[in-house]
Amino acid sequence: MLVNILVLLSLLSLTLGFVHNGHNSIRSLRSSLIMKDAKYQLVLLRHGESTWNEENKFTGWYDCMLSTKGTNEAIAAGKLLKEEGFEFDMAFTSMLSRAIRTLWHVLEQTGFMYIPVTHAWELNERHYGGLQGLDKKATVEKYGTEQVNIWRRSYDITPPPCETTSEHYPSNIKRYQNIPEAAKIKTESLKTTGERVIPYWDKTIGPTIKSGKKVVIAAHGNSLRSLVKFLDGISENEIAELNIPTGVPLVYDLDENLKPIPHKDSIAPLKGRYIGNQADIRARIEGVKAQTAVKK
Repeated sequence: MLVNILVLLSLLSLTLGFVHNGHNSIRSLRSSLIMKDAKYQLVLLRHGESTWNEENKFTGWYDCMLSTKGTNEAIAAGKLLKEEGFEFDMAFTSMLSRAIRTLWHVLEQTGFMYIPVTHAWELNERHYGGLQGLDKKATVEKYGTEQVNIWRRSYDITPPPCETTSEHYPSNIKRYQNIPEAAKIKTESLKTTGERVIPYWDKTIGPTIKSGKKVVIAAHGNSLRSLVKFLDGISENEIAELNIPTGVPLVYDLDENLKPIPHKDSIAPLKGRYIGNQADIRARIEGVKAQTAVKK
């Protein structure tokens, strides 16, 4: 009898020790069982809040930095990915510092700073043309909510172009002067943004994933909206209402054809899932939506 009790106590101790020390392993096992049909996994991340996000300006290709809040968001995202047991072999980001620094923080927190990183102008934010640098709410007060929402949210209507003499014209920015396709852009819609994002996915990112690499992409609200529109088959009307929050990892489980496998915790119309506190994530989504609201 005493021997049986000692054996039971020993088994209980081992079990508690495994739960304490192997929490991530249990969570990873549970996830793998839920998504047993997934062949590949992809992590998307919109950069943390930038200084121009903080000031509520149209940012586009302007190379502003992360705000203090944005830095903390990026670090928190990295810690969350580490806690959830994510590993990476290859990273992609844009040519804009706010996305690059977000990626740096994520790789530092997850312990993967040594992996190859590709910087691609194709993953840049949408170019907002003549709106870049303008305060969003002041622009609404000047042009009206309807017009600004057309510029900001319509699928295929571009804002007014920037002048060729503008500091925002890519040809006047050193990093784009040897990239003819990028240098000539004066303004973009979500449609034209997608016309550079999706070919880059097809030619470079998709094949990298299919080769077996675990990929993370740190990019921007509109370049990521273009990508998820393609991945999830989102309509032009639906994508107009989709807001991607800053600093929140969005995870896709993909089948052998790189098609998303719907997750039970996804927020429609997305099939991927945001990881983190879901109430906080929904609040952040609403915060993006409210950026052009005018107080009455």
